[in-house]
Amino acid sequence: MAANTNPGLQIRATEQCISASCNISNLSSISFSFECKRKSCTDFRGSSYISLSKPIDSSKLAPIKFEKMVTKAMSGAREQVPVSGLPIDLRGKRAFIAGIADDNGYGWAIAKSLAAAGAEILVGTWVPALNIFETSLRRGKFDDSRVLPDGSLMEITKVYPLDAVFDSPEDVPEDVKTNKRYAGSSKWTVKEVAECVKQDFGTIDILVHSLANGPEVSKPLSETSRKGYLAAVSASSYSFISLLRHFLPIINPGGATISLTYVASERIIPGYGGGMSSAKAALESDTRVLAFEAGRKHKVRVNTISAGPLGSRAAKAIGFIDMMINYSLENAPLQKELYAEEVGNTAAFLASPLASAITGATVYVDNGLNAMGVGVDSPAFSGLNIPTDNKS
Repeated sequence: MAANTNPGLQIRATEQCISASCNISNLSSISFSFECKRKSCTDFRGSSYISLSKPIDSSKLAPIKFEKMVTKAMSGAREQVPVSGLPIDLRGKRAFIAGIADDNGYGWAIAKSLAAAGAEILVGTWVPALNIFETSLRRGKFDDSRVLPDGSLMEITKVYPLDAVFDSPEDVPEDVKTNKRYAGSSKWTVKEVAECVKQDFGTIDILVHSLANGPEVSKPLSETSRKGYLAAVSASSYSFISLLRHFLPIINPGGATISLTYVASERIIPGYGGGMSSAKAALESDTRVLAFEAGRKHKVRVNTISAGPLGSRAAKAIGFIDMMINYSLENAPLQKELYAEEVGNTAAFLASPLASAITGATVYVDNGLNAMGVGVDSPAFSGLNIPTDNKS
């Protein structure tokens, strides 16, 4: 692989090993890193290294212990030392992430990964949550969460008030206009925010939709009201169409848009009701159609990430998120916890030139749970010799 001195997220590679060890030589570069122990590259047990020099005797393999993937700073201040690797370099790119209101969801993780790769970050925050978010940011309550792999803090250039349920000022009903939770904020409809971003910065390169809300999510679909169903679709899927419609004119050719979906779009997830499964199915279908339209008209890519369950504050509103996390741990092909940064790193890849031919795709980041047809923790499978991760 050719030497590379560009900063950005780096995917390191070696000749004979799949490796993720961390070296320091350029503080502005980052590498995807797995923390592991090994005796040698050809000793497979207890390591993340796979030797390709000789056949592997599967009978001698010990169970693999999965560990958290962490993104670490690599490489340094000495530019004369070349950095090998495949860079995710988003320097000079500007991203607008809609739907960040705290520091523990997928939207925040995506912002961090984009920032780590060099992108400038703009944020759209739901109007009623704006004051708390900006105050927490200003007072340093998010500082620990803002730390990037090189030790610096993620900078958010500007936070915009946003309510993506409303396309333009004419759509806002009087009771919302006079609601005290919206007092003091202005220009927060999708059209107005896009105009403000254009006025402030001219163009963007990356648009991220991290928005979802279902007021009746705890109700079975058959008991969901028309109002609740349409509210879920409006906030969780049409909001992406609206964002794309108003931001496309200011997204540079070659840009990328990313949304977040969930496997309930295609599988039955009891308890995920209120029309939310329908909204996610619509979002995925819209992703394919919009990929065609945005690609042909604007040379912009449109993809969605189907992320596994995460115990974020927003997800806890569903009421059974911990149960879903435990289910995933027991039944997914990879028996490990899913980390928000893994979704963030996937988004950084999809936003980068490395994914220049990927559009209209639903990319699963869920430890493989989407591939399962049954739950192997069922007593019905107790007689089968089903492999499990050695958690010792």
